[in-house]
Amino acid sequence: MLDQGDSNNIYREQPIMKIIHFADAHIGVETYGSIDPESGLSTRVLDELRAVDEVIDYAVNNRADLVLFCGDAYKNREPSPTHQREFARRIRRLSEAMIPTVLVVGNHDQPGSPGKANSVEIFETLDIGCIHIAHKPGILHITTKSGEIQVAALPWLRRNALLVKDDVKNMGVTQVMEQMQEVLAARLMELASGIDAGRPAVLASHISVASAKAGTEKSMVIGADPVVMLSTIADPVYDYVALGHVHRNQVLCENPPVVYAGSLERLDFGDEKDEKGFYEIEIDYEGANKSVKYEFRKIDARKFLTLEVEIADGDLDPTCSVLRLIKENTELLSNAVVRLRIAVPAHIAGLLKDAEILKALKEAYNVSIVREIGRIARMRGAGWSNKSLTPLEALDKYLEINNVAAERQNKLHEYAERMINEKLSEDKETYAG
Repeated sequence: MLDQGDSNNIYREQPIMKIIHFADAHIGVETYGSIDPESGLSTRVLDELRAVDEVIDYAVNNRADLVLFCGDAYKNREPSPTHQREFARRIRRLSEAMIPTVLVVGNHDQPGSPGKANSVEIFETLDIGCIHIAHKPGILHITTKSGEIQVAALPWLRRNALLVKDDVKNMGVTQVMEQMQEVLAARLMELASGIDAGRPAVLASHISVASAKAGTEKSMVIGADPVVMLSTIADPVYDYVALGHVHRNQVLCENPPVVYAGSLERLDFGDEKDEKGFYEIEIDYEGANKSVKYEFRKIDARKFLTLEVEIADGDLDPTCSVLRLIKENTELLSNAVVRLRIAVPAHIAGLLKDAEILKALKEAYNVSIVREIGRIARMRGAGWSNKSLTPLEALDKYLEINNVAAERQNKLHEYAERMINEKLSEDKETYAG
């Protein structure tokens, strides 16, 4: 271990430290999947487990010094024993390889009420070597094969962990949210004040930062998150800030690097265009000056693909138009979750031949067909040309008439679209018949 009294020489004595940062595995999301006969698991759960395997394999094969998992191991706070077992098998590999691992508790890992265990607490109870559970704010001093590192950990904090009930009983929703954000900012300042700036340090948290671009996490939870400002979390005492909760990987700041790893798998079409993976970080203390390098490592996540076709009013063979679009995208279909949107005038909708369309999409992993009947599609920003509404349009109109806030309208629209796609996915065999 390094001499704590010689912080001036630490950068020369410490070799390069390699850290792996990933988050938001959400094991248990089964949308667009089917049952695998061999394992009995949803094929989408197998996708999620393979994604975790890729990260673990990389960490073990490249002799990582530290692994940071920044929250949301499972779909919900009460995972099935099977999902817990499968995640534990993968975390055990890190323990067997003697790689210190920090598991930050996310909002999906939190228990439903105080006193209950969180979904990853079992690792702490069993005292598995090298595994550290961050279920409350604090600083972990972790010894790795390349020396000691400070990990300031801030898990997802629920309202009852941030505020005293008597303090908020007369507050409105906006006031309560503001108060929670103030308390979160204070917790971050407390953590930063406890860091020895002359030694390696990272912050690992499951949290919402105001400037982050949202991903599919917004469609999984209806309600507002307490957020912190980037200036609060980007404290220069840290060499790197590892974040979870937002599903889109992104770098919010360069000095220090403030980074969301994003979700490991594409969970729905909100992730369609996002690359999925994890970050590899190298902190170099061999030279006179510290340097930090980080790189996004892509994994082989399941592809999502949206195909949109607009059937002309006088088209007497709309199926041919759809098949032409599918043929143009043949190379992209293989093993992809495909959403086919067909905007078709009502009087020719009956000419569509679903069996032929599904046959043309046979190389896809999963197919959802969305018929937008009675209008020219509002695709790519086009306006409506017919007053007949789809279910989603009817929902949007209802929310607009009732003056529902725009942000909440978007969340409810995303949630409804996801439910419709799930139902269409279940009906795939009915279409084929």
